[in-house]
Amino acid sequence: MDFNKQDTVLVTCARGIVPYLIKEAEGLGFSVESEHDTGIEIKATLNDTQRLNLYLRTAFNVLYLLKKFTCRGPEELYREINSIAWEEIIDPKEYLSISSGTQSEHIKNAVFASQKAKDAIVDRLVKKCGSRPDSGAQRDNVVLNLYWKDDTCWLYLNTSGKKLSDRTYRKIPFKAPLQETLAAAIIQATGYDGSVPLVNPMCGSGTLAIEAALIALKRSPGLLRNNFGFMHVKGFDKEAWGKVRKAAHAGVLKKIAKPIIATDIDRKAIDAALKNAQTAGVESMIDFQVCDYRKTTVPKEQGIIVLNPEYGFRMGDEKKLETTYKDIGDFLKQRCSGYTGYIFTGNLNLGKKVGLRTSRKLIFYNARIECRLLEYKMYEGTTKIKVSGCCLN
Repeated sequence: MDFNKQDTVLVTCARGIVPYLIKEAEGLGFSVESEHDTGIEIKATLNDTQRLNLYLRTAFNVLYLLKKFTCRGPEELYREINSIAWEEIIDPKEYLSISSGTQSEHIKNAVFASQKAKDAIVDRLVKKCGSRPDSGAQRDNVVLNLYWKDDTCWLYLNTSGKKLSDRTYRKIPFKAPLQETLAAAIIQATGYDGSVPLVNPMCGSGTLAIEAALIALKRSPGLLRNNFGFMHVKGFDKEAWGKVRKAAHAGVLKKIAKPIIATDIDRKAIDAALKNAQTAGVESMIDFQVCDYRKTTVPKEQGIIVLNPEYGFRMGDEKKLETTYKDIGDFLKQRCSGYTGYIFTGNLNLGKKVGLRTSRKLIFYNARIECRLLEYKMYEGTTKIKVSGCCLN
């Protein structure tokens, strides 16, 4: 397969994260041609997708378009996919996985579409090569994504394989952990770059603190993985990929200029966070402490403090949490002078109990829960909270 051929690349992400994904893609030198609620489109080569998979912090998958075609039924789907030169793309020794999404009256369900696409591919490979790949739900080798809407189909090579949100470091997830890509977007939204202290009370399994450490160290999240979908495609140049990884390693800093402090009242949470940080290779960059959030060490200088308290839906009682949110507001006011404070919550009613005026309210989604990242400017020398910037609803 030609790794230098430029075509449409769809980069997917969670709802609410597109602005951060656009900034990342443009920072890598790509021009965004279009965007929607859960992704962006750019022009790129398969070689380019290697850098995208390595560097993007907020993306789910990097999908390289193989074919777009009109389709009005299963047999037409079979013919169109069977006409692709799969013998130039897939070695029959590889393992094949196909994921489909359908919104068309021409197909019964997504599983049937995947089955029909798989039949078209393996039949072609048997005819051309005399053998066929094994196939199933595992996403460790060659992964294809099929989207069928009305009369149009898009068939993509999933160059990521498993979702990029699977950083592989979270060995102990603990309670209701934030997805890694969401945590990275939250940290990016704060403007954190390692030049000021970052304090993360109620850290849970440590995802926010770990993603912050990776950002501060300029360590590409893809360096934590050793397997991507593009590695299983014919034409993959292992030596060239090694050079891409080497360049990424060369940009990693040895230490963080200012401290990252992460605390939780639950010893098990800190144990989990420390284990995860060790797996990510950033345990020495984060000061983990077991304590009530109100006793968290807050360096006496300007910095960023971010909390992700319970929402009251799956954990905790909403009425009891009203006191917690009010106390968080008091903690920010009394202990965090000079800081920019952030509270990430999926419960807007509880957010109102903080008792401080927000300078920004940014919309995110934690799975299906619409959330807000509430920003508070805690000016030095006064306990009064001033409003800075505009309010975003």
